[in-house]
Amino acid sequence: MASTYTVNSGIELVANGEQSGTWGDTTNVNLQIVDRLTNGVGAITLSGTTHTLTTTDGSLSDGHYKVLVFGGSPSGTNTVTVTPNDQDKVFFIKNSSGQSVIIKQGSGATVTVPNGESAVIFCDGAGSGAAVVNLSATFDLTTFLESANNLSDVANAATARGNLAAAPLASPTFTGTVRIGGVAYPTSDGSSGQALVTNGSGTVSFGSAGISTGKAIAMAIVFG
Repeated sequence: MASTYTVNSGIELVANGEQSGTWGDTTNVNLQIVDRLTNGVGAITLSGTTHTLTTTDGSLSDGHYKVLVFGGSPSGTNTVTVTPNDQDKVFFIKNSSGQSVIIKQGSGATVTVPNGESAVIFCDGAGSGAAVVNLSATFDLTTFLESANNLSDVANAATARGNLAAAPLASPTFTGTVRIGGVAYPTSDGSSGQALVTNGSGTVSFGSAGISTGKAIAMAIVFG
């Protein structure tokens, strides 16, 4: 009876009485495959716009790695096809290739991992119609914010504004134009004795806070 292989990982199952004198070599390869499956990090070099990620029965291959770090110099969005299409796969992906990477296995759904981002994906191994699912897209991140989103991922904008207003600011520094309600305010201090004066057209600046000399004299004459 000939050796067989595990369905999803291609680990060789040596049959009784087979591989006399070479059984140790086969076992070593199997253990190396297991090592890749559990903790292996593979650097996958991409070029062009397509790449095939293969798992070969009984041989060390890129499809065995648990973590895939995509690099290289692809010429555009690169489509990585996971093969065979009848194997279940879970990959942790880090995309450092400079381009978006599309993961596919069959004609079903695909997952796009933008450059500089990471994802945990699942390939369902359904054959020609196999689909890929982005597991990390369904993680509960309701208690976290991504800094790159600039607070666009908050559940309630009004609450977020209120929280920000309540947070103490230690000597904030502003550059450029500060607008509140459509009115432009100065970003630096004025001179002693000056006050904020509006031009009536949406701009506030520092100016004289007192009454002019002429007006003061006129008022003194009228009111004594």
